[in-house]
Amino acid sequence: MQRQYDGHLKPRSDTNNQSFAHGLNFYQLFWIFFIGCFLGVVVETIWCLLTRHHYESRTGLIYGPFNLVYGFGALFMTLGLNWLSKKRDAWIFLGGVIIGSAFEYLCSWVQETLFGTVSWQYDKMPFNLNGRINLLYSLFWGALALLWVKGIFPLMCKLISKIPNAIGKPLTWVLLVFMIFDSAISGLAVARMSTRREGVPAATAVEEFLDRHYPDERLRKIYPNMVYVEE
Repeated sequence: MQRQYDGHLKPRSDTNNQSFAHGLNFYQLFWIFFIGCFLGVVVETIWCLLTRHHYESRTGLIYGPFNLVYGFGALFMTLGLNWLSKKRDAWIFLGGVIIGSAFEYLCSWVQETLFGTVSWQYDKMPFNLNGRINLLYSLFWGALALLWVKGIFPLMCKLISKIPNAIGKPLTWVLLVFMIFDSAISGLAVARMSTRREGVPAATAVEEFLDRHYPDERLRKIYPNMVYVEE
């Protein structure tokens, strides 16, 4: 049989055998985001156990061990450092410092702007910027970037590619709908917690539902490190 070419002297790939999550397509990026949401919580929970000797919730969503900060962080690392993957380690490290610090600052600012709360404060640490980032953790971002580019990301891609296409595509959409719902209900619950704190009574059926199912006691167990900026 004569082989077909695409005009660039390369054999045309057999799309029937191609993984649903090839390259940096939508499916690949979603799974990187989803796994990042989960792995970040696992790592930080273990770190808390080792350093503080007790369990502490590190989740960012009400349902499941997921945190959007880690998921979007994985996406930023992947998209921002992809073009540096073949560069020297120093460039990857520097890229991680810049991207990670900018991302961490943005997350802190968005949380404070939307909900009037923060989940981390570095104002007592040296070389900090508005208490949102500091030099030590910026260097950690650089080290994480090297670990991500050289080890975690390639391994993650191999594992994702092993998911059968018949399962991977529909499962992606199911998980996407779940994450959108989880993010929306978590955001609404925290926003309502802020208005309750100001003494604003429930004025709609949605607010009554949030007051009934997501009281302050429940949310404080999920977000033990979340404090209001004026506290």
